[in-house]
Amino acid sequence: MNSNDSSSSSELKSSLEMQGIKKVLTTQSINPNILKTSYAVRGKVVIRANQIEHELKTNPSAFAFQDIVYCNIGNPQQLKQKPLTFHRNVLSLLTASHWLEDSSKKELLSQMVNRDVLERAERILSNIDSKSTGAYTHSQGYEFVRADVAEFIEKRDGLKKGTIHTERIFLTDGASPGVQLCLKTLIRNEHDGIMIPIPQYPLYSATIDLCGGSQVPYYLEEESGWGLTMPELERAYEAAVKKGQHVRALVIINPGNPTGQVLERSHMEQVIQFCIKKGVVLLADEVYQENNYTNGKKPFYSFNKIAYEMGVEKQLEMISFHSVSKGFTGECGRRGGYFQLGEAVDAAVKEELYKISSVNLCPNADGQIMVDLMVRPPAPGEASYDEYVKERDAILNSLKRRAEKLVKMLNSLEGVSCQPVEGAMYAFPQITLPEKAIHKAKELGMAPDLMYVLELLEQTGICVVPGSGFQQKPGTHHFRTTILPSEEQIEGVVDRMANFHAKFMKQYK
Repeated sequence: MNSNDSSSSSELKSSLEMQGIKKVLTTQSINPNILKTSYAVRGKVVIRANQIEHELKTNPSAFAFQDIVYCNIGNPQQLKQKPLTFHRNVLSLLTASHWLEDSSKKELLSQMVNRDVLERAERILSNIDSKSTGAYTHSQGYEFVRADVAEFIEKRDGLKKGTIHTERIFLTDGASPGVQLCLKTLIRNEHDGIMIPIPQYPLYSATIDLCGGSQVPYYLEEESGWGLTMPELERAYEAAVKKGQHVRALVIINPGNPTGQVLERSHMEQVIQFCIKKGVVLLADEVYQENNYTNGKKPFYSFNKIAYEMGVEKQLEMISFHSVSKGFTGECGRRGGYFQLGEAVDAAVKEELYKISSVNLCPNADGQIMVDLMVRPPAPGEASYDEYVKERDAILNSLKRRAEKLVKMLNSLEGVSCQPVEGAMYAFPQITLPEKAIHKAKELGMAPDLMYVLELLEQTGICVVPGSGFQQKPGTHHFRTTILPSEEQIEGVVDRMANFHAKFMKQYK
């Protein structure tokens, strides 16, 4: 920069200051809905955990622990869950698809991976016009993947082939963007209400706030294992109507997040009848459908299956969501998922959803492929089937053991009660805190359970989420922890939590 340039810059700066020109982007000038929005799963506690982790890298003796254990989010591979071999091998071949075009390299590959891995990669490539996963796809995702999703739904729900149509399936970058798209479509103004379970997953409250809608909370019954009751749904609905709200949709998370319960079939039938009677859309979050630890006592049923068996599939306006991030697949970073529009959702609305999806061009290709591998895993008789079943069962059985161990420990602590973890990936214990601790939290200007989990983090390195981040019944305190630390880690996590809790209770008595 020469002297003339420098002089011009100084003059411009001086001129702007004299004119009193202010910044365009400030917290006073941005969309106020952004300021209302919060997301506790990656909020204050996680920010502090990241800071501590950085400090430990530069000074390993700075804290009384050597590492941060992130129990704040359902992120299996962060906590050392191994990827499924078949899925990763197929995805690797698709990324390096030029190897399949070279006969000598293909021969080498046949010695390294099972035959069905090569066959699956070739099948997928044969369905991609460009023969490359680096090209844009259809805005709803690859048609062959959507066809496989449709077949998966039909088999899961005992439906006749051809019942589920591919044009009613949208592939997405994980389930969350699908939820956001549908809520964005439903919410027109602040008078539109969305019924959400309390405790709830903050994706819903955050998106409702961001879209300018209203939350309509209905409370799950902790004493009955976080049960869903129809009188409570009716109460919440009527309370919203009295406020002048137009209830547009009901969110059901099954299995529950953060509460870990599995819905009874009879309750699902009642929910469907409620939605039809009240004229609300059912948003069925079913991303944890493979995470069921009840030994068949409370099997997972999809709302789609129940609607067809009740014969109301043409009356129930329903959208259901699934993801590769959960279950035993655990591929959070791949960002793969889908949502299915029920038969009763208007075809014209489907076209509008397609239009909005097109604005984003398409979901990422690797995530779409992972969805395909999730819904179409190795079949009996194929070379990778036994290995796949072994890996699947090992993950799910281990999660069940870890859930039981964690719940048992939590229930042994003074002032703590934790409902059984029937499904999903989380425990949500209630903690009865001493009055002295509650008073201290008020002095600090924070929720009591936030103070508790921050102290847990500072003293043990365990990162969990305060119950206040999920909303909860007034006067109660909780936290959410994943059951995901490996079986080698879980013992240490249990010990750290128990020792901390005993010290905390003694300190504030």
